[in-house]
Amino acid sequence: MAKPFIKPLISPEEAAAMVKPGSSLMVGGFNYGGAPYTIIDALCRGEARDIDLICVDTSYFQTKVPGPVGVARLVTDGRLRSLVASHIGLNKRTQELYTKGELKIELIPMGTFVERIRAGGAGLGGILTPTGVDTVYEEGRETIELDGRRYIIEKPLKADIAFIRAYKADAAGNLVYYGTNRNFNPTMATAAEKVVAEVDEVLPLGAIAPDDVVTPGIFIDALVLKGEGEYAART
Repeated sequence: MAKPFIKPLISPEEAAAMVKPGSSLMVGGFNYGGAPYTIIDALCRGEARDIDLICVDTSYFQTKVPGPVGVARLVTDGRLRSLVASHIGLNKRTQELYTKGELKIELIPMGTFVERIRAGGAGLGGILTPTGVDTVYEEGRETIELDGRRYIIEKPLKADIAFIRAYKADAAGNLVYYGTNRNFNPTMATAAEKVVAEVDEVLPLGAIAPDDVVTPGIFIDALVLKGEGEYAART
């Protein structure tokens, strides 16, 4: 019998099957870097639609080759019901759907984006930020004044499922990242009910020094190995 702290190694299809119609989903990465491409591709082969996606951007799609990349496929395949993001400027299809009113999008500043996720993972009721005060971003949002300064009250972001990307894992799900591919992945790992990490390889217990662990395995529910031909976490 497997020890309870050993994380299951599952297929990309099993990971994708966790996403049901109407699920809220966090996906790590920033444009090309640190995205769980293998799981995203499996998700696009599945049936899940009406996804509420939380992802910092919608990757790259300009209607020409090489075509949609990563979460851009979820947009072009019509899989999304809503999107919370900070940047959609490299994906023309996202812009078109938003302009036509066919996709609900909440655009928020990048620092606010990650802090709302951190608040969700930490169990906080929200954060206070001066970013956006006295701009159109403030419209429709609650504010509070403290010590003579006004802040926007930002509520936490959480999800049913998070798909993240790391460099290596050990059998207990402890994760290390490589360079800027770390980006939003560690924070998202704390803020979802179920977390699946796509990794280059799974090492035996003890192969990752405790001081090198960025995301403790307690946050991880399952692991997926990157597919052949997918971007390595070191690139």
